[in-house]
Amino acid sequence: MKRKTTEEERKLFQTHIAEAILKPKPAKSAAPKISKAKTGELDGNTAEKLRRGQLAPGARIDLHGKTEAAAHRALRSFLARAQDDGVRLALVITGVGNPGAHDGAEWMRTSHGVLKEMVPRWLNESDFAGLTSGWARAHRRHGGDGALYVYLRKQR
Repeated sequence: MKRKTTEEERKLFQTHIAEAILKPKPAKSAAPKISKAKTGELDGNTAEKLRRGQLAPGARIDLHGKTEAAAHRALRSFLARAQDDGVRLALVITGVGNPGAHDGAEWMRTSHGVLKEMVPRWLNESDFAGLTSGWARAHRRHGGDGALYVYLRKQR
């Protein structure tokens, strides 16, 4: 036997339908974007393959747990070694930092995600200019927001 809907249920249903229609859809998570300022020598085909995660990194470094100074030194020497070995694409894992869900927690009183913020800055510095020709956020199969692709220059 079918139950009759009440007036209150009908209004609630109509409200939900109206909200669903009027509410803008949430933006899809953006694929890794490579700005022209960061691509250097990358051609459009290589940039597109990076965006789609179709290129496999030839080397990787995980900077989790390192201090800012230690991570900078480790990244510089890692990229120099990778370039010497003929690697063109390196994966740099920075981590995403701690989520903001526990705002009142003791460990949230200090800043987090420092390496995620600093590594892109370092890659744009003159110290790394001879090593890199571009970088981009990694595809989710290679770490997503917690990692970066670094495209290395050819050894001269």
